[in-house]
Amino acid sequence: MNESFANRYFRAAVLYALIGMSWGIYMAISEDHGTYPAHAHLLLLGWASMALYGAIYRLCPKAADGTLPRIHFWLAQAALVVMIPGVALAHSGHAMGEPLAAVGSLATILAMALFALTVWRGTAA
Repeated sequence: MNESFANRYFRAAVLYALIGMSWGIYMAISEDHGTYPAHAHLLLLGWASMALYGAIYRLCPKAADGTLPRIHFWLAQAALVVMIPGVALAHSGHAMGEPLAAVGSLATILAMALFALTVWRGTAA
């Protein structure tokens, strides 16, 4: 059960990596790098963080037990899906970008707090 749970993060991570790399190629071809902050956030939070979440849940299987890790997974995904367009829109001059980026950012930090709690509980002696 825990290994398959970690695999959710690995699958999400590679999906975000593919999207982020494609976005980077698009920016290079178009010579429009206006949304590079969103591209960077997608690769850091989508690719790197999701892969690390998966690795830590795999290394500390007790941390993946229970309901909180599942809430963490879905909250982290939702936060990213809201934050990235928000950052892209904000850096493109759209007024809707800032509120989306703010909501996504707050959800991201809440997801990290849940992750911290699951790791703390799952690694207690």
